[in-house]
Amino acid sequence: MSYLRAQTEYYSGSGREFRTTSRANDASDEVTKPMIKLIFLAAAILLIITSAFAQSNPSSDKSPRPAAAPTAATAREDRHEGLSIVADPYTDTARAKEKFGKANPLAVGILPIEVFIRNESPQPIRVDLNTVQLEVRMHSGPRQDIDWLTAAEVAKAIAHPGGARDPQRRRLPVPVPMPSKDKNAQKFAEILSPLALDADVIAPKSSVHGFLYFDVNHDVSVVSHSSLYVPDVVVLPNNKLMMFFDVPLGSEPQS
Repeated sequence: MSYLRAQTEYYSGSGREFRTTSRANDASDEVTKPMIKLIFLAAAILLIITSAFAQSNPSSDKSPRPAAAPTAATAREDRHEGLSIVADPYTDTARAKEKFGKANPLAVGILPIEVFIRNESPQPIRVDLNTVQLEVRMHSGPRQDIDWLTAAEVAKAIAHPGGARDPQRRRLPVPVPMPSKDKNAQKFAEILSPLALDADVIAPKSSVHGFLYFDVNHDVSVVSHSSLYVPDVVVLPNNKLMMFFDVPLGSEPQS
């Protein structure tokens, strides 16, 4: 194979000389340099696309998401005007123990109900948790309205199961201070408090969930005749009153 060569003239100390150079090599350099640039450009584009996909991939998103409503057979729902309230009573001992561990309210006769509140409307909604009750309607006898217990009260009942409790007394939606020396109650409260329902304003298109605790005096059979009554719900910012919510917990119709 023959190559075309060019003579390059230059001057040295001894006079004029000639140097031969390869035009084929020059042509090769002219082709190789753009190819290298294209390779680097393609690699940069591929890196950008990979990074963008990783950011948009749900599996790589570590931000917390609101919990979905439960699919358990015990869950019941009341929904209207863009608001959904789901109640899931923990009546099974094994299930409650798995959820709460040593701080199991059911073991001392207190019924934990997990409540899911979902706001599908474009306005924020406020639910007055202080007026939420467990309504028990037996076939015989008067209706009984049970107020919920705070996490601190439940913790105290677990730590001191022999103590007296009054389920009819109005409960405040804030923890009740306990004596500093009551370390057992504090230990249980640290488990129960993060699980309690404590948010009363639900932003548009969002949800909250947590537990409310009701003293049923070890008689979980009342759940079949009970409902979670949520009377005070308003749409913000105008405080427009919504119809009350009544979530039946049992399979039997409420009368």
